[in-house]
Amino acid sequence: MHFKRTLIASAILCGQVGLAQAGGYVETLPAAAGWPSGKVARAQAGGFVEGSKATLTLRNYYFDRDFRSNNPNLPARINDVSQSQAWAQGLILRMESGFTEGPVGFGLNVLGTAGFKLDGGPGRTLLGNDLLPSDPVTNEPGDNYSELGLTAKAKISATELQVGTLSPTLPVLLSVPTRLFTPTFRGAYLRSDELDNLTLHLGHIDRMNVRNSSNYEPLRVNGPYGRFNEAAESNRFDFTGLDYRWSDSLVTSYNYAQLKEIYQQHYFGLVHTLPLSEGSKLKTDLRYFNSREDGEARAGKVDNQSLGLRFNWLTGPHSLMVGYMQQSGDSAQPFIYRTDVHVHSELAMTSDFVNPDERTLGVRYDYDFVALGVPGLRGMLRYIHGDNIELPGVDHRASEIERGVELAYVVQSGSLKNLGLRWRYASNRNDYFRDIDETRINIDYTLALW
Repeated sequence: MHFKRTLIASAILCGQVGLAQAGGYVETLPAAAGWPSGKVARAQAGGFVEGSKATLTLRNYYFDRDFRSNNPNLPARINDVSQSQAWAQGLILRMESGFTEGPVGFGLNVLGTAGFKLDGGPGRTLLGNDLLPSDPVTNEPGDNYSELGLTAKAKISATELQVGTLSPTLPVLLSVPTRLFTPTFRGAYLRSDELDNLTLHLGHIDRMNVRNSSNYEPLRVNGPYGRFNEAAESNRFDFTGLDYRWSDSLVTSYNYAQLKEIYQQHYFGLVHTLPLSEGSKLKTDLRYFNSREDGEARAGKVDNQSLGLRFNWLTGPHSLMVGYMQQSGDSAQPFIYRTDVHVHSELAMTSDFVNPDERTLGVRYDYDFVALGVPGLRGMLRYIHGDNIELPGVDHRASEIERGVELAYVVQSGSLKNLGLRWRYASNRNDYFRDIDETRINIDYTLALW
């Protein structure tokens, strides 16, 4: 079957990043500065069984990327592809135990995923869409794939250690559900809230599982358009971070990451909220990355500074954001392969806007239709313009523009309560690759098993 304009797909409304159920939007990091989405509990809640919970998410996802132009500088095998399209059904089982009683509490988390192809063929997956696994030779998408991840956990007071399958949501490693499944990693992650207002993060990862695979593989850096050598591998990613809440209105954070023999990265973030008139506030969000190559520099030269500043005015059902971001140095901003990058364009659909020397201006408007008597419905308009791009093989300073619109609805009552629907469309016009029109349509439903 070929479903060009199917109205079925999904965006999980649960998970470690926390999708806002009122609107279904991905909120990458609370306060946008690496502040954890929830404090580690300061006391053991219940027991191993008594404190457990489980959910099953049914996720249906449709992805359609149309290429609207050709580029004479690209090979014919790329120009000949007119569309990247897939439709899949996913099942996500999450089981989280409580902690055993005693000074040290022990527990176990289970993550089970299964994806099934509903539509898609080799002619529509040649350039990839990360929704289904595909054969590297024939490009034929697989009919199904599945994975079972286990995470052992231990807690003392307000410090928790997790070992096994991880999906961190930190500025230096942003693992969010932008496809059927969230990318996962194998390693250890410690988070501590022992000191008031201070959160400590420590972690080590040695393998990754990309969002359309069930196999763990060595770590790599994201490097489209020849920005880095994506084939370069590493078996070690270490990270640490500190988040400090100075007051209810000011949060700062620092993170450090090292992808061994590929790159090192420092991150500084600040979020300040200024109350204005009653029901209005102005949020200022500053993000700075400084990245250099590490050791053998297997993926190539890394020399990047990324500075972003945005202001978000919120009043009643309205939210208006204006932001500017500047890349400087001799390379693009590095981040882990097939994850997202924690910059002000993180919700963009078609590009990451972190190319070498790129300057980006973005405007976004959100509206909550509860003000018109339709609770659960939200809309968004977005415009992002990037220019001054310097890429290998491109003989000019390139530019790109993304225009986007989204509608999301969550059923508020009745037998379908919490059913989430989300439609997203974006167009990208650029002069270094190919013009793109992209549609994603999402439907998901999460059942609480206990």
